[in-house]
Amino acid sequence: MTGFAVVKDRTGIRIDNDIVAKSAEMRELVRTAVQVAKVDCTVLLLGESGTGKEVLAKLIHDHSGRCGPMIKVNCGAIPESLLESELFGYEGGAFTGARKEGNAGKFEQAHQGTILLDEIGDIPLHLQVKLLRVLQEGEITPIGSNKSKKIDTRVIAATNRDLYKLVVEGSFREDLYYRLNVIPLKIPPLRERREDIMPLIYFYKKKCEQKYQLKRDCSSEVVRIFMSYDWPGNVRELKNVIERIYVISDPHEMITPEILIRDYLNMNRQKHLKGAVTVHSLTSLDEAVEEVERQLITMALNRFRTLKQVALALKVDESTISRKIKKLNISLR
Repeated sequence: MTGFAVVKDRTGIRIDNDIVAKSAEMRELVRTAVQVAKVDCTVLLLGESGTGKEVLAKLIHDHSGRCGPMIKVNCGAIPESLLESELFGYEGGAFTGARKEGNAGKFEQAHQGTILLDEIGDIPLHLQVKLLRVLQEGEITPIGSNKSKKIDTRVIAATNRDLYKLVVEGSFREDLYYRLNVIPLKIPPLRERREDIMPLIYFYKKKCEQKYQLKRDCSSEVVRIFMSYDWPGNVRELKNVIERIYVISDPHEMITPEILIRDYLNMNRQKHLKGAVTVHSLTSLDEAVEEVERQLITMALNRFRTLKQVALALKVDESTISRKIKKLNISLR
């Protein structure tokens, strides 16, 4: 397959496989990815969580001309004890609980296709040796077998971690790092390509309108907040915000900052949103600080499941959060 699909609307965006690219950085990244797709080599996708690494991997697969499927494996989500059998498969009776007929692993399932190894930095050291052999020899050895199998599978790895730092720390093999780092493609975070925010808003608004058969308009203040917000969760967070306010807000209701904060997240915690915290009457500084802390922690508790996540979001220690919850008498319901 050559070239790539281009859809232009009134925002001037370029869309391919859910990729919205108006900024020069994203347009160049898409162009490079399509060019790389034609060459059958390993690709390493770098970028923060939520930037769209899986979407870019699909773009590469779709333009590679490979006839097999694209198989995704999250190396950080599968228990270490199961990851080897998931990746390389096993022979019948290879271990307790194994199917008697055996099972093909993800590499074999992706034969003549593409395998995306997401969170590659979490793969344990003893499996890194087997992965290195796949990249060098194009062979796998299922658990319980003494025979190798040839496979024709393109490997795309993805991570939000600094792999070279892991190499220095000794938790990632240096030879595997260089085998994976043949064609590195880094997806910039949304805060570094704000030109894409407005097209993304329009893109996901349009999707929600089609999915839920609902019309929503955003106030100019909401648009300003969206454009100013740092989006720590990147495109995934933007998509989730838009879908949530579409579902929760009343039909035909204008989306205002109050609805945005009430229904999803506290954007007031971003330092760059000057004036987001307003004061309507005089009070002591200590009382004002406590009230802001109470609101921020309460909103974070409503959004996240654990105190560790709350602490990370508010950029303080977990012990600090615990102490303030007790001091400010915040309910953990």
